[in-house]
Amino acid sequence: MMMALQPLHADTIGDITELKGYGQILRDEPYAATLDFNINSYDDVRTRAGRIGITFLDNSTVRLTEHSKLIIDEYIYDPNPDKSKMSLKFASGTIRFTSGAFNKNNVELSTPTANIAVLGTDFTCTVDETGRSLIILLPDEYGDASGEIIVSTATGQVTLNKPYQATTTSVYEANPSKPVTLDITLDMIDNMLIVSPPQEEINNEQTQASQKADYLDFNDLDVDLLNEDFLDTEEDLDFTELDVDYLDVNFLEDLLDVLDDLDEQEEEDQLVAVDGTNIVGTRIGQDGETQITTILQGDKIKLIRSVNQNAQVVVNSDGSYTLIFIQDGVSNTVKINGGTSSSITIIQTP
Repeated sequence: MMMALQPLHADTIGDITELKGYGQILRDEPYAATLDFNINSYDDVRTRAGRIGITFLDNSTVRLTEHSKLIIDEYIYDPNPDKSKMSLKFASGTIRFTSGAFNKNNVELSTPTANIAVLGTDFTCTVDETGRSLIILLPDEYGDASGEIIVSTATGQVTLNKPYQATTTSVYEANPSKPVTLDITLDMIDNMLIVSPPQEEINNEQTQASQKADYLDFNDLDVDLLNEDFLDTEEDLDFTELDVDYLDVNFLEDLLDVLDDLDEQEEEDQLVAVDGTNIVGTRIGQDGETQITTILQGDKIKLIRSVNQNAQVVVNSDGSYTLIFIQDGVSNTVKINGGTSSSITIIQTP
C-alpha cells in the first residue's frame, strides 16, 4: 500500500519523537510514520513490527509497542491547564502513558473494558484481542508511586497508588480485579512491553526473513528473567506458586491471564459470610457460573439449580453440609459451614 506524504496544513497537537521500525497514522488516508510527523486530533496511530513515541504539546507522552493501536479522540491545548482536554483510547497492544501539564479532570483515557482516571501518573496498559486490559502503575524517579490511577467499569472501581500495583478488567460490565503489587522493575517492564501480533499477521510475517527486534530505548537493561519472582509475596494473595513462563515474549498478556485466574480463584475460594453462615462454591443470590440460586430464609438456606433438570435443597443455616449437584454430567459442589457433618448428593440424568 502506498503511503501519503505528511499533509502540510494540520492542527498539530504533538509530534512523533521516537520511532523504530514501521508504523502508520490513519487520517483521511494512511501516512507512514516518520520522526517529527505532526499528530492531529482524531488520528489513529498503529504499529506493526515497530514502536512509536509521541510527545504532546503539554509534554505528556505516549509510547506504543509492537502491534498496538491508539485513537486520539480529542485534544485541546490551552496554556491554562483547566481549559485543556485530552481524550485517548487504548484500543489494542501495549502503551505507556506519562501525564503532562493538563488538569487531571480533563484527561480521559479508556480501553474497551475500562476507564482510567489519572493524577500525575506514569503507567502501562496492555489490551488483548478480546479487550481485556492490564493496567500497571509505574514508579517515579525516586521509586515512589508516580501518582494515582482510578480504574473503573460500569459496576465498580479500584485505585492504584503503589509502585507496580496492577489490576485487570475483562468486560466493562464486571468489576476490576483486586489490585496486586508485582515484584518487577521498571527496566523489566520496558524490556517486556511486547504484544503478540494477530494470527493473520503472524502467518504473513512467517514468510519474511527473520529480523532481530529493534526496540525504542526505554532504558533497557539485561535481565535474567528466570531468576525473577514477578509477584510480591507481601500481598494477601500467594503468587509464588504460580508457574509463569518468563521466556515467553508475550509476558504482559500472560500476566493478564495470570491475574484474571487469581481473581477468579480468590472469588471461588473466599467464604461468603452472611448472618454467621459461610458458603463456598457458589454465590449468595443467582450465580451465573454455577447456575445455582442461593436464598437465605431465616434459619434456612435454599439452593435451587434449574437448567435441563430441576433440583432444590433446603438445609439449616447453622448446619455443616457438602452439597453435590450432578445434572446432565455437570457437577457443582457447595460447602456450607465447612461441609464436614453431612453430605447430600443429587444425581439427575435426562
